[in-house]
Amino acid sequence: MQASLEEHAKLIETARGERPAELFVRGGTIANVYSGELHPGNVAVTGGLVAYVGKGEGAVGPETRVIEADGMVVAPGYVEAHFHPWVLYNPVSIVEGVLPLGTTTIFADNLFFYMQMGPDGFRTMIEDLKQLPLSYLWMARLTSQAQFPGEDEMFALEKVEPLLRRDDVVGTAEVTRWPALAAGDPNLIASIRAAKSLGKIVDGHTGGASEARLQPVVAAGIDADHEAITKGEVVSRLRLGVWTMLRNSSLRPDLPELLRAVTEDGVSTQRLMMTTDGPSPEFLAEHGLVDGMLRVAVESGIPPIQALQMVTINPATLFRIDGEVGGIGIGRRADLLLLPDLTTFRPETVITQGRVVAENGELTAPLPRLDWSRYGSRPRFDRGLDLADPTLYPLRASGDESEMPVLHLKTAVISERRDARVRVKDGRVALDGQQGLLHAALVDREGAWISRALVSGLAGALQGLASTYNTTSQTLVLGRNPNAMARAARRVEELGGGIAIVRDGEVRYELALPITGMMSERSFTEVVEWNRRLTRAVTEAGYEHHDVLYTLLFLTCDFLPSLRLTPLGLLEVKSSRVLIPADKPARPHRI
Repeated sequence: MQASLEEHAKLIETARGERPAELFVRGGTIANVYSGELHPGNVAVTGGLVAYVGKGEGAVGPETRVIEADGMVVAPGYVEAHFHPWVLYNPVSIVEGVLPLGTTTIFADNLFFYMQMGPDGFRTMIEDLKQLPLSYLWMARLTSQAQFPGEDEMFALEKVEPLLRRDDVVGTAEVTRWPALAAGDPNLIASIRAAKSLGKIVDGHTGGASEARLQPVVAAGIDADHEAITKGEVVSRLRLGVWTMLRNSSLRPDLPELLRAVTEDGVSTQRLMMTTDGPSPEFLAEHGLVDGMLRVAVESGIPPIQALQMVTINPATLFRIDGEVGGIGIGRRADLLLLPDLTTFRPETVITQGRVVAENGELTAPLPRLDWSRYGSRPRFDRGLDLADPTLYPLRASGDESEMPVLHLKTAVISERRDARVRVKDGRVALDGQQGLLHAALVDREGAWISRALVSGLAGALQGLASTYNTTSQTLVLGRNPNAMARAARRVEELGGGIAIVRDGEVRYELALPITGMMSERSFTEVVEWNRRLTRAVTEAGYEHHDVLYTLLFLTCDFLPSLRLTPLGLLEVKSSRVLIPADKPARPHRI
């Protein structure tokens, strides 16, 4: 945002040494991401902006706050280039977890905020978030992650375009349906063209795209991508002119492999960035956010200043705000870190907009308390649909036995099709004697549809789990015991969204997620503990993988192989064929 005429005049006067700075960082070694060097110098700040960078001290006055940085590296605040601020934490609580670690700017996905709140509620929320000591810039979705009735209307260009006109919305968020881009989908292309005409960036998602398929996706207009999983894929994206984000997340800690494109193949880091892609709370608490990726990068052989450029000036340049953030330059926002070294990358002092906001790993700036209900963030449940009815969840079938497709999880998120012959009782699939199989149902919270399937490779002893934490934010219900499933689903409804696990007739775990069905109102520290409790609970039920949050999240998406439980039914992703269609549930009268 451009400074006022008065603020601009003060900036120039401070730069001349004629006006005392409000803040002066003295005696440090500046990590200069513009010149790619480390050099001694002082930094003067006025009006929240950097006014002077050099060896002079003419800007120090009697009222100037002086911070001594002798022996410290003064670095620009870290930038997270691709983040989902809804992994149980919310956009306020995550600040507690990441600002003391040096992340001062986040480019954030708006998906669930927009889907639940609508354009007006989302706009109100992002205005209120400007009270935070951390800066959010937003990416607007053009589609959901699982096609549903009414999606085209929700993401119509006339609804999205007003968001794209905002200065704090810098581009379109990842389009996960890259085959539609490669096919030249007219609605997506129209939206991309509108975004580009406004000077916005188009973020991509090309997981699984061959080099040949990548070509038309890039031609469709994507500027950046974060889905490379090998060093070869990094190189192929760079060669096509795509800004490439190297991911290190709780789901895919790929960074050491991806950095081999630099350390072994010698590619330039000028158009490379690093991202955590929205890690789980417990991963973040253990490994950090951007600071953690910097540690991995330097340990992998990347020079520290190049690593810093990948999380500061590079993303700022991509998103065309390098005149505002991304480096310690005159007129830039005074987001500064005082680092004891360039190996741990953990700041002793964090400054945003010229104000000290964290010291020694602790947040010192207050966080606002938002009234989330004013944005329309609370999930709605149709009280006419009886989620406590255990007959709602098993698959329907005829005869005494039936051959059924099974969604089998090979990893935390990648599935394959397996078929199983199952027993049928009273027109519903029964799992007696079927080890490892679970019932799975995705229930529209307003009662319009229900999708059913069988799942294996998840948690063979799970009796009942319900969760609105998934890519649809509808009610996903899993388990071997329909009564336990019904109890869990009913509890999630009572919580107003969340996760519940039932075992032996009792609710053994519950976490309310009243913000869009995806986020808790608890503090970041509390959310970390509840994430750990969830991991323990599903592990006790035989969970076979490493990240249950991403298993729940992507079980209902429409872009990962091979089978998915979506609002349309059990979907075979590659062929776009619905194997078991969703149906309209019976609506018994609730007493």
